[in-house]
Amino acid sequence: MGMCLFFFAGCKFNPNIQGEGEPYLQGVWVQDSVPNQEQLLTYSLYRFKFTCDSVYITLKTFSKVKTVVDSCFGNGQWDEYAKGVYLVRNDSLLIESTFTHPNWRQKLTGCHRIGQFLPRFKVLKHTEDSLYLESQYYQTPVNVKKIEAITCVPKAR
Repeated sequence: MGMCLFFFAGCKFNPNIQGEGEPYLQGVWVQDSVPNQEQLLTYSLYRFKFTCDSVYITLKTFSKVKTVVDSCFGNGQWDEYAKGVYLVRNDSLLIESTFTHPNWRQKLTGCHRIGQFLPRFKVLKHTEDSLYLESQYYQTPVNVKKIEAITCVPKAR
């Protein structure tokens, strides 16, 4: 009994607080185009908001072909949202996120994707206002520009 008390007394829970994340990523980043987008049938443009170790992603998709039901296809443009955390390991940006509604609440039903969104990028280069990524799944460039700087202030989760 005394041994159990010793082990439990020596344990403490870590506070449920955000990590600080990567300083160079803090901010809002937008992609304005993809190579050869005029020739593509479907493509998406990224908007990332990195705040501490959290990431909020908006995917603006453009499609010339109907791959979804009419009520979801609309005029061939739609937005998808995902919220999660990220980690930079060596030259890789690893994101673990979940698709959400525009209010960042988890999406369980509806048009387009639900569930996890796990993009992986190779960080090719970064400057103060530019980030050059390559999708590790599609080997396509994702070049984004910083439009807003953010200072990390860790919050409780």
